[in-house]
Amino acid sequence: MTDEEVEIVPADAAGSFLVRLGGRDQSHVDLADPTHLAFDYVRRMGDVVDAAAPPGQRLRVLHVGGAGLTLPRYVAATRPGSAQVVLEPHTALTEQVRERLPLPRRSGIRVRPADGAAGIVEVRDGWADVVVLDAYAGGLVPGALLARDHVAQVDRVLAPGGLYLLNLSDRAPFAAARRAVATLRERFAHVLVSAEPATLRGRRAGNLLVVVGHRGVPDAELAARAATSPAPYRVLDRAAVSDGLGGGTPLDT
Repeated sequence: MTDEEVEIVPADAAGSFLVRLGGRDQSHVDLADPTHLAFDYVRRMGDVVDAAAPPGQRLRVLHVGGAGLTLPRYVAATRPGSAQVVLEPHTALTEQVRERLPLPRRSGIRVRPADGAAGIVEVRDGWADVVVLDAYAGGLVPGALLARDHVAQVDRVLAPGGLYLLNLSDRAPFAAARRAVATLRERFAHVLVSAEPATLRGRRAGNLLVVVGHRGVPDAELAARAATSPAPYRVLDRAAVSDGLGGGTPLDT
């Protein structure tokens, strides 16, 4: 990922920009309104963060992957005073984002120049209320970030009752997502998946958001949000995940 070319170009409205890596759109950033989440899957990620705690409550969030820092900016705007750590190994990307898309003062966002596998070992036990995996290299989530060792590290840094949110790109029959879900279910009792209906029906590739936790996941609240979203999506509860995305082999490495 660290050798992919960085581009930051104007988007569809004044003060909005697209961050591209290797020619792929990675982030949409609205400097005037950080609560504006233009990409549908990022809006769904925002829904998960909204459902993680009562409105306005501060959170400690660990982001594995940063790009334009769209979701960290959203958390800082909707939950002022939150502490956030972003693990982003692409230093040229971080430098350009800081220069051209500066963070607001006292945002509480700290970016560390480390990949997820190396950076997470430096995070103390039980620190994070939410861990977000949104890291791609060449259009794919690195396998090491989906394997048992990394899932164990995430489990270690999550606070009791914390949530782990993963953004996966896949298409039917969802071989990659099945393996990721199998690995996660070895450690976490509760799981949900959200996706666009067309993706679940196998009509096109798309983003599957997986949320796991030890004490529960906000499936009912997310299902309500899904029904009223400008871009409606489906939420699969634990039984539906077993029926639709079960049968995978856990990832060792």
